[in-house]
Amino acid sequence: MGATVARARRVTVAGPKAPVLPKGARRTTPSPETLAALGPDRLIALILGETARNPGFKKLVSAALAALQGPDAVAAIIDRRLTALEGAQGYINWQKRRAFVADLNTIVTVILSEMRPLDPGAALDRLRRFLNGADDVLSRVDDGNGTVQAIFERASDAFVEIAGSLPSSEAGRVAAGLVAAFAADPFGPIGPILVAMIPSLQEDALGDIDVRLAEADAATLKGGDPRKPATQHREAGRIQILRLRQAIADRRGDPDIFIALERAMLPGRENRVEIARRLLGAGRPGEALEWIRRMQDPGLRVATRADLIAGFDLRGPERERQALEIEILDALGRTSEAQTLRWSRFERELDAPMLRNHLTRLPDFEDEEALQRGLDHAEAFPQPHRALAFLVNWPALNRAARLVIARPAIWQGDQYAVLGPAADALALNHPLAATILYRRLLDGILEGARSAAYPHGARYLAELEGLAGRLDASAISPAPDAYRAKLRREHGRKHAFWSLVRD
Repeated sequence: MGATVARARRVTVAGPKAPVLPKGARRTTPSPETLAALGPDRLIALILGETARNPGFKKLVSAALAALQGPDAVAAIIDRRLTALEGAQGYINWQKRRAFVADLNTIVTVILSEMRPLDPGAALDRLRRFLNGADDVLSRVDDGNGTVQAIFERASDAFVEIAGSLPSSEAGRVAAGLVAAFAADPFGPIGPILVAMIPSLQEDALGDIDVRLAEADAATLKGGDPRKPATQHREAGRIQILRLRQAIADRRGDPDIFIALERAMLPGRENRVEIARRLLGAGRPGEALEWIRRMQDPGLRVATRADLIAGFDLRGPERERQALEIEILDALGRTSEAQTLRWSRFERELDAPMLRNHLTRLPDFEDEEALQRGLDHAEAFPQPHRALAFLVNWPALNRAARLVIARPAIWQGDQYAVLGPAADALALNHPLAATILYRRLLDGILEGARSAAYPHGARYLAELEGLAGRLDASAISPAPDAYRAKLRREHGRKHAFWSLVRD
């Protein structure tokens, strides 16, 4: 009997079996299976401990508990926080921003996690109220890293997603209800929401919204003193309204309304490319050609340093216009004119896609002759860096190497966006051309004392040493050993560079 009691005691001490974890699962990684093994008492203790340490987590737990009582209880929690946010006036500096961001994120999370499942309409109301305060919040916070703006973008995306999940009639009513707020503040957060909702709205909802927008536009025209010119801000706001109407016109597939709105916005300066694209899409290529060829001020474009270094086409809008003109000519069956435009653009700009499109439309056996003519033109192009970039990217590496070797002194080390990829591409089969380019790159870095580029310079020197054994003795001057000695002599005091170089 003593043995029986002892066995019973051993069974009692063993307790319940731990859940069986999936094969390969780590027992310390939180997952449904591993957390279940802790049991409710241990989980409750952990949650209570975290709520004492983490105010944001405490708010999430409180909202989850309120959800058990129904949507009104959750709404009360959200509304209290929104009221406090709306009444706040203090400036949030970078030191307070982290806690502030966490608080804003908690508001949005509670709306989405607790309010939406209970009452999607109420969730939309709270999201809109939250978004209405975006300007006030952003005006009093140091949002240098954009984290606060990202929360409002998250709320906007959630609003669109929730509205899109509603029945079509209800979604239309929600969108129509936003028009007044958008018209009152065309630069606020409501405009992007309406734009995002338009593709999924039904025709009757689009018509209602367009009527309301037209009324808002008319009210804008009447506003202010008619004896004074419209203010720039008011005109810009009106353009926002008309742009939204254009989005509706696109959704309806009506290019004529789009054109009328474009004329109302920018008389004499209409976006002819966008108009022509819509007319072509509507099967009206003749009208599209007339629009695309209208004389117009091309305007200005800011060129970046990367544009200048790479020698890329700086007239982006003109390229877009001409590419569409070619597409229209093809649609009209005027193939010869389209081909002439492709070739002329290639000749003028070394536009590789234009040359490829030109070649694919040539009859058999004519394309190879045209290709060689095009490569000859590229090799002789008056802008050598642009020519090199074209030949390397085509690729025509034999011609690129020939160009580099023929004109070794013209390559500029600061044009690294062209010379670096070219040198790397040529290194395998054209060691002399690659050596010339790597030297020009390295010289540019050291002569300019560009310390931020020293790691690249160290790599270029390593590449040069790897290429040295593949060069003929008299292929380049100075010879590799003499070149390195020259670097030591002229730049030996640039210790930050030489510390990166392994002898």
